[in-house]
Amino acid sequence: MIRTRTLWLLAAFALLVRLATLGAYPLMDTTEARYGEMARIMVETGNWLTPQFDYGVPFWGKPPLHTWMSAGAMTVLGENEFAARLPHWIAGVLTLALVVSLARRQGINRPLTALVLSSCAIFAIASGAVMTDMALTLGLTLAMMGFYLGWQGQYRWGYLAFAGLAIGLLAKGPVVIVLMALAVGPWLLLQHGVKGAFVVLWRRFPLLSGTALMLAIAAPWYCLAEQATPGFLNYFLVGEHFSRFVESGWQGDLYGSAHDEPRGTIWLFWLYAALPWSVLLPWLGWRRRQSEGGVNRPWISFLLMWMVAPMLLFTLAGNILPAYVLPGIPALALLVASLVSEREMRLVTGASLVTPMLLVVALGVLLGTDLSDNKSDKTLLAGLPEAPLYYWQKRPFSGQFYSDGQALEADSLTALPHKGAFYLAGRPAALAQPLKSGQFRCEPLRQRGKRVLYGCEVVQ
Repeated sequence: MIRTRTLWLLAAFALLVRLATLGAYPLMDTTEARYGEMARIMVETGNWLTPQFDYGVPFWGKPPLHTWMSAGAMTVLGENEFAARLPHWIAGVLTLALVVSLARRQGINRPLTALVLSSCAIFAIASGAVMTDMALTLGLTLAMMGFYLGWQGQYRWGYLAFAGLAIGLLAKGPVVIVLMALAVGPWLLLQHGVKGAFVVLWRRFPLLSGTALMLAIAAPWYCLAEQATPGFLNYFLVGEHFSRFVESGWQGDLYGSAHDEPRGTIWLFWLYAALPWSVLLPWLGWRRRQSEGGVNRPWISFLLMWMVAPMLLFTLAGNILPAYVLPGIPALALLVASLVSEREMRLVTGASLVTPMLLVVALGVLLGTDLSDNKSDKTLLAGLPEAPLYYWQKRPFSGQFYSDGQALEADSLTALPHKGAFYLAGRPAALAQPLKSGQFRCEPLRQRGKRVLYGCEVVQ
């Protein structure tokens, strides 16, 4: 028999392993370094209203909650990797606390729920990655918890459901409402029928006052953002919430290239992002049905709808990432914990160790090799004496972050300095034009990963 204390300790071990790695490796291009640099610019400029893609360039791609989180920590802890990632780890811990609280209220094994969630691959990675997805997951988890408890007759929890939606609106936008609707809409119809679903919604939830609360929290920023940078609402609501998902390889992205994946790939993403539990869940469900039969069907069906809602939303989308499955992972943890019996406990406990151990191994490989140099320019720029820094043709976000925003991009010889000394960085093959131009005397200083750094002087 596995003791409750052991399960709590294993869950804590998984969380602490992730905490210990937060500052151990550099911010990686493109996602982490981009959002980390946006947070650094927010701290430097003092503009907490509009996140900036670059100095003076507003970022319309996402709401500001994730940027506020990292920027707030940087204000206190300095502009470093640990500060950028810590708030996202805290958001993961808060998400876990909500899930454990819901498990307690439904009579589900709390430490087992915590262990499953903390050891799920995508949750372990995202808890401490500078991305938008953990803040969104926190908001949706609160919304789904508030909804289910409200459905059970605890009316006040309906307000927390709307507060969770407000968090999601500030984290990633209206997609949080779509995800919740995809989960609870069919589930309510299944439980109560068409007419009964509307009656239940009206009687058990503060629809009007809850919506007012949600708008009071989230709407002011949207209005102020549109006033500060006109055009934001059209780009964000139409481009990011329609064109991005229906147009594979969407060309309207102002901040990079859209991801082009075959339709239905989100299910494959879930299969490996939810490891090891994506493999064990079907087996656990079969075992429970074969051996015991009786389950709390409304509860299980609620969790299933919550879990698959992200995949349902993104099945027909080509512009997707593995992290898009994350909002349904808390439901996966509750579902596994609801299905496990004592005889499967040892197997489940053993499976929970896979992800933390792989994280430790991956970090060892990352630090013991130059793999991180292929995704970040931290070591390329480390310890340079002060001088202008130029990237030839393409400037990575890590170059911006680790140069404190001083790195410039040059795509022609006229964009490079006309006198004095400067640094020139870029891919070796691409640097042939400035190096052979005869206008500069350049000496290689170091090469890290895909880029080489030169110290150059203008030939007089």
